Amino acid sequence: MAEIWESWGHYAYLGSFIWAFFEGETFVLAAAALGAATGAVNPWWLLFAVWFGSFLGDQTWFTLGRRYGPRVVRRIKGAEEKVARVNVLLHRYGTWFILSFRFLYGIRNVASAACGLAGLNWGRFAILNFIAAGLWASSFVAAGWFLGALIGPERLGWTIAGIALAALIFFIIRQWRRRLAKAKASAEAASAP
Repeated sequence: MAEIWESWGHYAYLGSFIWAFFEGETFVLAAAALGAATGAVNPWWLLFAVWFGSFLGDQTWFTLGRRYGPRVVRRIKGAEEKVARVNVLLHRYGTWFILSFRFLYGIRNVASAACGLAGLNWGRFAILNFIAAGLWASSFVAAGWFLGALIGPERLGWTIAGIALAALIFFIIRQWRRRLAKAKASAEAASAP
Protein backbone atom coordinates (compact mmCIF):
# COMPACT_ATOMS: atom_id res chain seq x y z
CA MET A 1 0.00 0.00 0.00
CA ALA A 2 2.89 2.37 0.75
CA GLU A 3 4.23 1.77 -2.76
CA ILE A 4 0.83 2.59 -4.25
CA TRP A 5 0.68 5.81 -2.26
CA GLU A 6 4.17 6.82 -3.28
CA SER A 7 3.71 6.00 -6.97
CA TRP A 8 0.18 7.43 -7.29
CA GLY A 9 0.83 10.58 -5.26
CA HIS A 10 -2.29 12.71 -4.93
CA TYR A 11 -4.24 10.33 -7.16
CA ALA A 12 -4.24 7.93 -4.20
CA TYR A 13 -6.66 10.31 -2.49
CA LEU A 14 -8.91 10.08 -5.53
CA GLY A 15 -8.69 6.30 -5.13
CA SER A 16 -9.68 6.71 -1.48
CA PHE A 17 -12.65 8.83 -2.55
CA ILE A 18 -13.79 6.15 -5.00
CA TRP A 19 -13.23 3.35 -2.50
CA ALA A 20 -15.28 5.18 0.17
CA PHE A 21 -17.99 5.84 -2.41
CA PHE A 22 -18.75 2.11 -2.29
CA GLU A 23 -17.50 0.96 1.13
CA GLY A 24 -14.10 1.26 2.68
CA GLU A 25 -13.77 0.81 6.44
CA THR A 26 -10.79 -1.52 6.18
CA PHE A 27 -9.14 0.56 3.47
CA VAL A 28 -9.50 3.79 5.49
CA LEU A 29 -8.09 2.15 8.61
CA ALA A 30 -5.15 0.73 6.66
CA ALA A 31 -4.41 4.00 4.81
CA ALA A 32 -4.53 6.04 8.02
CA ALA A 33 -2.34 3.52 9.85
CA LEU A 34 0.11 3.67 6.95
CA GLY A 35 0.15 7.45 7.20
CA ALA A 36 0.92 7.38 10.91
CA ALA A 37 3.58 4.71 10.53
CA THR A 38 5.38 6.04 7.45
CA GLY A 39 4.22 9.60 6.84
CA ALA A 40 3.17 8.69 3.29
CA VAL A 41 -0.48 9.70 3.82
CA ASN A 42 -1.76 13.12 4.83
CA PRO A 43 -4.57 12.44 7.34
CA TRP A 44 -6.50 15.60 6.45
CA TRP A 45 -6.55 14.86 2.74
CA LEU A 46 -7.55 11.27 3.49
CA LEU A 47 -10.28 12.46 5.86
CA PHE A 48 -11.86 14.80 3.33
CA ALA A 49 -11.49 12.31 0.45
CA VAL A 50 -13.30 9.53 2.28
CA TRP A 51 -15.83 11.91 3.86
CA PHE A 52 -17.00 13.20 0.49
CA GLY A 53 -16.69 9.80 -1.16
CA SER A 54 -18.87 8.21 1.50
CA PHE A 55 -21.37 11.08 1.43
CA LEU A 56 -21.77 11.05 -2.35
CA GLY A 57 -21.96 7.26 -2.46
CA ASP A 58 -24.82 7.23 0.01
CA GLN A 59 -26.58 10.07 -1.80
CA THR A 60 -26.33 8.02 -4.99
CA TRP A 61 -27.78 4.92 -3.33
CA PHE A 62 -30.55 7.05 -1.78
CA THR A 63 -31.47 8.47 -5.18
CA LEU A 64 -31.37 5.04 -6.82
CA GLY A 65 -33.52 3.61 -4.02
CA ARG A 66 -36.07 6.34 -4.43
CA ARG A 67 -36.20 6.05 -8.21
CA TYR A 68 -35.72 2.34 -8.94
CA GLY A 69 -35.99 0.68 -5.54
CA PRO A 70 -39.23 -1.26 -5.65
CA ARG A 71 -38.43 -2.90 -8.99
CA VAL A 72 -34.85 -3.74 -8.06
CA VAL A 73 -35.63 -5.06 -4.58
CA ARG A 74 -37.97 -7.66 -6.01
CA ARG A 75 -35.23 -8.92 -8.36
CA ILE A 76 -32.31 -9.24 -5.91
CA LYS A 77 -32.30 -12.31 -3.72
CA GLY A 78 -32.28 -11.38 -0.03
CA ALA A 79 -32.74 -7.65 -0.66
CA GLU A 80 -36.35 -7.54 0.55
CA GLU A 81 -35.27 -8.99 3.90
CA LYS A 82 -32.47 -6.43 4.32
CA VAL A 83 -34.71 -3.54 3.27
CA ALA A 84 -37.37 -4.69 5.74
CA ARG A 85 -34.76 -4.73 8.54
CA VAL A 86 -33.57 -1.26 7.58
CA ASN A 87 -37.16 0.05 7.46
CA VAL A 88 -37.82 -1.23 10.98
CA LEU A 89 -34.68 0.50 12.24
CA LEU A 90 -35.45 3.67 10.28
CA HIS A 91 -38.98 3.96 11.66
CA ARG A 92 -37.92 3.08 15.19
CA TYR A 93 -34.82 5.28 15.46
CA GLY A 94 -35.17 7.84 12.62
CA THR A 95 -32.40 10.43 12.90
CA TRP A 96 -30.19 8.20 15.04
CA PHE A 97 -30.41 5.45 12.47
CA ILE A 98 -29.31 7.76 9.65
CA LEU A 99 -26.40 9.02 11.76
CA SER A 100 -25.24 5.51 12.64
CA PHE A 101 -26.13 3.05 9.85
CA ARG A 102 -22.74 3.33 8.15
CA PHE A 103 -21.18 1.90 11.32
CA LEU A 104 -23.31 -1.27 11.02
CA TYR A 105 -21.43 -3.69 8.81
CA GLY A 106 -23.14 -4.86 5.65
CA ILE A 107 -26.11 -2.48 5.48
CA ARG A 108 -24.61 0.89 4.54
CA ASN A 109 -25.55 0.89 0.85
CA VAL A 110 -28.79 -0.95 1.45
CA ALA A 111 -29.70 1.50 4.23
CA SER A 112 -29.21 4.51 1.96
CA ALA A 113 -31.33 2.92 -0.76
CA ALA A 114 -33.96 1.92 1.81
CA CYS A 115 -34.14 5.51 3.08
CA GLY A 116 -34.88 6.59 -0.48
CA LEU A 117 -37.34 3.73 -0.91
CA ALA A 118 -39.11 4.77 2.32
CA GLY A 119 -39.72 8.23 0.85
CA LEU A 120 -37.52 10.07 3.33
CA ASN A 121 -37.13 13.78 2.56
CA TRP A 122 -34.06 14.32 0.32
CA GLY A 123 -32.86 17.47 2.15
CA ARG A 124 -33.17 15.89 5.59
CA PHE A 125 -31.31 12.79 4.45
CA ALA A 126 -28.58 14.88 2.77
CA ILE A 127 -27.90 16.94 5.91
CA LEU A 128 -27.89 13.95 8.25
CA ASN A 129 -25.87 11.89 5.77
CA PHE A 130 -23.24 14.65 5.48
CA ILE A 131 -22.87 14.76 9.27
CA ALA A 132 -22.78 10.96 9.50
CA ALA A 133 -20.18 10.68 6.72
CA GLY A 134 -18.00 13.17 8.59
CA LEU A 135 -18.34 11.22 11.84
CA TRP A 136 -17.56 7.97 10.05
CA ALA A 137 -14.55 9.36 8.19
CA SER A 138 -13.17 11.07 11.29
CA SER A 139 -13.52 8.03 13.50
CA PHE A 140 -11.96 5.58 11.03
CA VAL A 141 -9.11 7.89 10.05
CA ALA A 142 -8.41 8.60 13.74
CA ALA A 143 -8.60 4.92 14.70
CA GLY A 144 -6.27 3.94 11.88
CA TRP A 145 -3.89 6.78 12.69
CA PHE A 146 -3.65 5.79 16.35
CA LEU A 147 -3.27 2.13 15.40
CA GLY A 148 -0.43 2.97 13.01
CA ALA A 149 1.30 5.14 15.60
CA LEU A 150 0.89 2.44 18.24
CA ILE A 151 2.23 -0.51 16.28
CA GLY A 152 4.82 1.23 14.10
CA PRO A 153 5.86 0.56 10.51
CA GLU A 154 7.63 -2.75 11.24
CA ARG A 155 4.49 -4.54 12.45
CA LEU A 156 1.89 -2.69 10.39
CA GLY A 157 1.67 -5.23 7.55
CA TRP A 158 1.41 -8.20 9.90
CA THR A 159 -1.23 -6.47 11.99
CA ILE A 160 -3.37 -5.61 8.98
CA ALA A 161 -2.99 -9.16 7.64
CA GLY A 162 -3.94 -10.57 11.04
CA ILE A 163 -7.04 -8.37 11.29
CA ALA A 164 -8.07 -9.30 7.74
CA LEU A 165 -7.57 -13.00 8.47
CA ALA A 166 -9.59 -12.74 11.70
CA ALA A 167 -12.41 -10.98 9.84
CA LEU A 168 -12.35 -13.61 7.09
CA ILE A 169 -12.54 -16.43 9.64
CA PHE A 170 -15.38 -14.67 11.44
CA PHE A 171 -17.45 -14.33 8.26
CA ILE A 172 -16.75 -17.90 7.16
CA ILE A 173 -17.88 -19.25 10.54
CA ARG A 174 -20.95 -17.00 10.54
CA GLN A 175 -21.92 -18.18 7.05
CA TRP A 176 -21.31 -21.80 8.00
CA ARG A 177 -23.54 -21.43 11.11
CA ARG A 178 -26.31 -19.86 9.04
CA ARG A 179 -26.20 -22.73 6.57
CA LEU A 180 -26.31 -25.27 9.40
CA ALA A 181 -29.28 -23.50 11.00
CA LYS A 182 -31.06 -23.37 7.63
CA ALA A 183 -30.38 -27.07 6.99
CA LYS A 184 -31.59 -27.94 10.48
CA ALA A 185 -34.78 -25.92 10.01
CA SER A 186 -35.39 -27.57 6.63
CA ALA A 187 -34.84 -31.04 8.13
CA GLU A 188 -37.24 -30.26 10.98
CA ALA A 189 -39.85 -28.91 8.58
CA ALA A 190 -39.51 -32.01 6.37
CA SER A 191 -39.88 -34.39 9.32
CA ALA A 192 -42.90 -32.58 10.82
CA PRO A 193 -46.22 -34.31 10.15
